[in-house]
Amino acid sequence: MSTLITFEHPLNERVRTFLRLEHLFRQLEYFVQQEDPRSSRCAIWALLDIVAVTTRADVRTEILKELDRLTGNLNRLSTQRGVDTEALNEVLADLRRVTEGVQQLNGPIGHRAREDEFLKAIAQRSSIPGGTCSFDLPHFHYWLIQPTEQRQTRFNDWLQDLNPAIEAIRLALSLMRSSSASRQVLAEGGFYQEALDALVPAQMLRVTLEAETAIFPEISGHKNRFSIRFMKPELQGRATPHTEDIRFRLTCCVF
Repeated sequence: MSTLITFEHPLNERVRTFLRLEHLFRQLEYFVQQEDPRSSRCAIWALLDIVAVTTRADVRTEILKELDRLTGNLNRLSTQRGVDTEALNEVLADLRRVTEGVQQLNGPIGHRAREDEFLKAIAQRSSIPGGTCSFDLPHFHYWLIQPTEQRQTRFNDWLQDLNPAIEAIRLALSLMRSSSASRQVLAEGGFYQEALDALVPAQMLRVTLEAETAIFPEISGHKNRFSIRFMKPELQGRATPHTEDIRFRLTCCVF
């Protein structure tokens, strides 16, 4: 069996933020579970990136708006014939649960980590190359060599007001990804473009390729139109355009 690889591209700023946070959450969760100090250091970098993203945008409001939009779309589906009512009610219950979790947060998402003096000190030095050495941040060095359980307890405290956001974003993205069926299309000469229905705004694009093709897509687009240029990585220098016809699977997530 061939190995498939999927590339995703957001079509609005909200989904762009969600995908970035999902990417960082995955890194954070992986490294938090590891026991060695180097993994804890990597987990701290991921946590600081999450704090930076949530500082620049009102993520809590954006999550609640998205959950409300998804709930409204699903409620409209309930009136259509052939809908699996039991499955629909389960999804609506999940949406209500994660919505309540986000609504019950006291303050902005990531507030605990953002206001933590220990993390502030690390963030201030992290912009300097090599700025978090043991002689720059002896407190950080001391913390990294503490028992695994002690470090994980601290992470659990920082994540208290992030976990509801993590769960909500994952559910929202999961519903988007599963909302539309993929279709096979042809990129003539390695290029493909398509107009989108403005009345049914797409949230993201998913491009699936066989890994053996050894190419990757460069995607650009917005709510009205998108284009995909397939590129071929080179052993040295920049990637070059793939100029042959290529079939791939495309999913326009419109839910």
